[in-house]
Amino acid sequence: MKKIKVFIVDDHYMVIEGIKSLLLSDPDIEFIGHASTAISCLSYLEHNEPDILLLDISLPDMSGIELCLEIRKIYPTIRIIGLSTFNQHSFIEKMMENGAMGYVLKNATKQELSLAIKNVFHGQKYLSYEASLTLKETHMASGDAPLLTRREKEILELISEGMTNPEIADKIFVSVSTVDTHRKNLLAKFKVKNTASLIKIAAQNKLI
Repeated sequence: MKKIKVFIVDDHYMVIEGIKSLLLSDPDIEFIGHASTAISCLSYLEHNEPDILLLDISLPDMSGIELCLEIRKIYPTIRIIGLSTFNQHSFIEKMMENGAMGYVLKNATKQELSLAIKNVFHGQKYLSYEASLTLKETHMASGDAPLLTRREKEILELISEGMTNPEIADKIFVSVSTVDTHRKNLLAKFKVKNTASLIKIAAQNKLI
């Protein structure tokens, strides 16, 4: 299999060295160089074309978001993965809108970074778990909240007050299993895995 040629654009030497050391241990990936500014990146790309470009959002001479758009216009075959410490929906969305195929936080493990590179190389988009969760929660908070029954709203309110299933069952005169079923339905409707996320999104939507 042809090695995936990866180029890094980041102005922090330690970040570059850290990522480089992670990539060098993967037999399917070839680290071909790095740039610390947008200008030096564009200069490099005039004579070399990586398969994957790991692009920091914060650069000294140009926003990585702007550079992403520029590179995609000039070199449409280069696939870009946003690389950042920022887990904010505005950065993630803008980066993806400008042509990035992935977004990974700088705290990514070797396995996650490798998976992101390989997925994007094969034409699939990749968002780190944290970035994906941020986008999902923002989407839910933007008015796309699920429709709840009167009973579900009542139970959601009691859950937000920290009440357990047996306490809720006693309060509204139903069985514990009925409350448990409603709680599971709420998690499914909000597309979350735990009560903390459920309460967070419900609060964002002003449902509690």
